[in-house]
Amino acid sequence: MTHPLTALLSVSDKTGVLELARELSALGVKLLSTGGTAKLLTDAGLKVTEVADHTGFPEMLDGRVKTLHPKVHGGLLARRDVPEHMAALAQHGIATIDLLVVNLYPFEATVAKPGCTLEDAIENIDIGGPAMVRSAAKNWSDVAVLTDASQYASVLAELRSSGAINRTTKFALAVAAFNRISNYDGAISDYLSSLNADGTRSEFPAQSNARFVKLQDLRYGENPHQNAAFYRDLHPAPGSLVTAAQLQGKELSYNNIADADAAWECVKSLHTPACVIVKHANPCGVALGANAAQAYAKAFKTDPTSAYGGIIAFNCELDGAGAALAAKQFVEVLMAPGFTPEALALFAAKPNTRVLQIALPGAGQSGRNAQDVKRVGSGLLIQSADNREITRGELRCVTAKQPTPQQLDDLLFAWKVAKYVKSNAIVFCGDGMTLGVGAGQMSRIDSARIASIKAENAGLTLQGSVVASDAFFPFRDGLDVVIDAGATCVIQPGGSMRDDEVISAANERGIVMMLTGVRHFRH
Repeated sequence: MTHPLTALLSVSDKTGVLELARELSALGVKLLSTGGTAKLLTDAGLKVTEVADHTGFPEMLDGRVKTLHPKVHGGLLARRDVPEHMAALAQHGIATIDLLVVNLYPFEATVAKPGCTLEDAIENIDIGGPAMVRSAAKNWSDVAVLTDASQYASVLAELRSSGAINRTTKFALAVAAFNRISNYDGAISDYLSSLNADGTRSEFPAQSNARFVKLQDLRYGENPHQNAAFYRDLHPAPGSLVTAAQLQGKELSYNNIADADAAWECVKSLHTPACVIVKHANPCGVALGANAAQAYAKAFKTDPTSAYGGIIAFNCELDGAGAALAAKQFVEVLMAPGFTPEALALFAAKPNTRVLQIALPGAGQSGRNAQDVKRVGSGLLIQSADNREITRGELRCVTAKQPTPQQLDDLLFAWKVAKYVKSNAIVFCGDGMTLGVGAGQMSRIDSARIASIKAENAGLTLQGSVVASDAFFPFRDGLDVVIDAGATCVIQPGGSMRDDEVISAANERGIVMMLTGVRHFRH
C-alpha cells in the first residue's frame, strides 16, 4: 500500500496483544486503541492514539459508547476500489483502518459462573465489538479482522514477509469473525431464552442454538448414496471421541465414528482395565481384566463372530501383549488412552486399521455431554443425557435370596453394559465379562432368547450367570426365559404393574432379584 497501515486494537482478553502491538509498531503500523488496551500499550512504551482522540468524541455511558462512530465504521467499511467511498472519507476527514483486532466481552464465561445474575449477564453483552467485527468482516477485501489470539502469529508472518495480508487469509479471517459473532449471539440467545419469570433458568431454552465446528468431510454417510461430514461441539467434553488423535489408518467413515463413539462411551464408564468390542452400534463383548490382554481375551470370547471387523476400545494403555491378541482379528478401529511402542509396531503392519488415542477425562471431569439430541422430521428431541450411575447402596433386593459380593459386582457390571446396548436389552454376565447380549428387539423375550443363543454359539455357559434388563419385565415369561438359560441373579429397574408377579416368580425359581429404580432405554 502507498500509505502506512492502521490497526485498531480493542480486546477484552489481552492475551498476546502487547506482543502483537510491538511487532505491528516495529513494522510501521499505526496503532489505535481503546480504554484498558490503550493503557496497556502506552504503559509498555508504544505510541498509541486513543480512539476518543481519533474520533474527537469521548467515551461515555461507562464505556458503552466509544467505537460507535463514523470515523471508526467509515474507516472499516469504505471500499478502497470505489472512488465515491474514498471521496466521502476525504470530505469528512476519515482515515482508513486496515487491521482490526477485537475479542468480545466474556459473556459465555460470565453466565457459566454459579450465581450469575441477569444484570451481570447484560453488562457482559458486547455491542461495539461485534459491530466493528461485522463492519471489518463485511469489507474483508480491504480489512483484516482478528478475533482470536491464535491468529496473531500467522498474520504477523505475512506482514513481515510481504508488508500485506493476502486475500485468502483475509477471507478466512472474515469467515472466522462471522462465526465468532454467530456463536456469541447464540450464547446470548440461549441464556436469555432460558430465563423463567422467577429468575431461575430452564434446562431447555425457548430457542435452541446449536453450534458445531466441522472436523472433516466424510467419503459418504451411513450408506454410499448419502453425503456426510463430522462435526464437534464448540466446547467438546474432555475425553470425548472428537478429541481423539488418529495415529494411523484410513480416513474414518460415518459408521466408524458412530460405532467408535458407542465403544468409547461404554469403556470409559468402567473404572478398572476393560475392553469393549462394538459391532453395529452395540457392544458384542465387554470385559474387565487385570490388564488389557486379559480384558480383550474375555471380551472376544463373548461373540468372536461379531467381533470380526468390529471396533475395539480400551480404557487403559494397550501394551504389546494386548495388541498381539487384538491384532489376530480384523479390526476397523482401535482406541485407547495410550499405546506402548510395541503395540504401535504391531499395528503398523496393519496400515488400514484406524488407531485412535483419546485421553480419558481428568479427575473431577465427567467427560459426558450434558444433553442428547435426536433429529426428527423438521424438529429436534433434546433431553438431558443418561448419565445416571447406580451405586451399590441404591440397589434393592426384593427376593428372599440375597446376592453374594461377587454376584453384586457382576450385577453392577451387567447393569453398566446394558446401558449401552440398544433397547430392548438383555445382558448375561459372569466373572466380569459379558456372556450373551440380546439387543434391539421389539420383544424383551426375543432379546433374552437371542442373548442365550449367542452364548451357546460362543460355547459359553450361562449357568450361574447374572442378567441385566434395561427396563422392567412386563410379565414373568421373560424372567423365566433367562432363568431357564441359567441365570441365578437378575438386575432390572422394576416399576411394572406386575412387579409382584415377577418378584413372586423370582422367589419361586429361587433366584436373586435386584431393583435399581432407574431405566436405561437406548433407541
